[in-house]
Amino acid sequence: MTRPRAIRGDDLRRALAQEAARLMFEHGVDDYGFAKRKAAERLGAGEYAVLPKNSEIDSALAEYQRLFAHDTHAGMLAEQRRAALDAMLLLEEFEPRLVGPVLSGTATPHQEISLHVFSDSTEAVSIKLLDDHIQFRIAEHRVKMNSDRVLQCPAVQFTVFDFPVDATVFPRDGIRQAPLSPTDGRPMRRASATEVRALVEAVPGEPLY
Repeated sequence: MTRPRAIRGDDLRRALAQEAARLMFEHGVDDYGFAKRKAAERLGAGEYAVLPKNSEIDSALAEYQRLFAHDTHAGMLAEQRRAALDAMLLLEEFEPRLVGPVLSGTATPHQEISLHVFSDSTEAVSIKLLDDHIQFRIAEHRVKMNSDRVLQCPAVQFTVFDFPVDATVFPRDGIRQAPLSPTDGRPMRRASATEVRALVEAVPGEPLY
């Protein structure tokens, strides 16, 4: 028996990526899988429709921002990166690295700032925040290092200038190997405070400090 054909093929896949991107930008959806399923539901995609890759959604998100949020996106991204730099300076002793959409430039207004910090003691990171009178909570993330290795890593979550920050704590030697990106499956790009400062200072406006 011949399987029913997915309607509109590649056109449907592009439409699903665009709708998923819209949901992520306008409604703060940060889970690719949920965004895909919701987009398929909204567009009435059949059960045999081929859903877009995460990287295709990221490309659609960048295009959406360029077309519909050009005037506001650049300013918001600059503010997010400034807040990221402040958080990194706060946690400077733990060699923080910025990762994710705030670094790549596809962050939505609802996006949290994702950091990787490095310490053999999660308690040391917590004590640093306590000493600076910063409220935080402890979380945990599954981090994929390669096809066979997944780590359970603790994280500290706090805010800087009303921007949510999520700092995943890796062992000290974790700085040598970046985990795989959920977007394209490649090692995540990490940026040091020096690199983030350069991104911030590249945007016209008031001096950083």
